[in-house]
Amino acid sequence: MNIILFLLIGLAAGWLAGQIMKGGGFGLIGNLVVGVIGALLGGFLFNIVGLTAAGLVGNLIMAVVGAVVLLFIIGMVKRA
Repeated sequence: MNIILFLLIGLAAGWLAGQIMKGGGFGLIGNLVVGVIGALLGGFLFNIVGLTAAGLVGNLIMAVVGAVVLLFIIGMVKRA
């Protein structure tokens, strides 16, 4: 059940990050991948800063932050 919840949070985070970064997203699978990788990246970044995410909303915020950072990095690489 935890993996399903993780994937749902990743999907929502990928979609939200696409909206925040003014992109149309990458489709269902692409948003899921961006969200899941973003969740891992967000957890890493939050750990470095010393923050923790508690609960569903906290995990979603952490995943969105990570996904936005990931989309920013992808955008910078595409421009180069």
